[in-house]
Amino acid sequence: MPTATVDPASGLAVAPAGAPAEVVALIAAGNVIASTPYKYGGGHGDFEDTAYDCSGSVSYALHGAGLLDETLDSTALSKWGLAGAGAWITIYANKTHTYLIVAGLRFDTSGAKKAGSRWQAAPRSSKGFKVRHPAVAGL
Repeated sequence: MPTATVDPASGLAVAPAGAPAEVVALIAAGNVIASTPYKYGGGHGDFEDTAYDCSGSVSYALHGAGLLDETLDSTALSKWGLAGAGAWITIYANKTHTYLIVAGLRFDTSGAKKAGSRWQAAPRSSKGFKVRHPAVAGL
C-alpha cells in the first residue's frame, strides 16, 4: 500500500497516488481542520466548529470521507465499524482518546506541537486501544 506524506511547510497530508476515493476525501477533510485549536468537546453536536478534541477530529475526518453521519466520542468509536486494522483506514479508540491511521499516516491531537498539524508520521503505541476499521470492503 502506498503511504501518505506530510508536507513539511504546511503540515498538511498528501494522499498517495492510487488511494481509494474515501482515503483521498478523508485526508482532504483532515487537512481542513489539521491546524485548528484543541478544545475538549470540540466538534461534537455539529461537525463544524472552531476547535476540535480527539474524537471530534476523527469524526470530522470520517464524515468528510462519507463514512460517518454523526459525531461520536472515543468510547463510541471503540465500537464503531469492524474489529481489527483496515487496509487503508484504522481507528484506535478507548474511553479517553482516539486517533486514526490513514494510508500509514497518523491523524491525532496528541503529540502535535501547539498550533501544529494533527498529521504526524511518527508512530505511537496502540496499547490499551481497541482497533477498528470502516465496514467498507477494501478500506
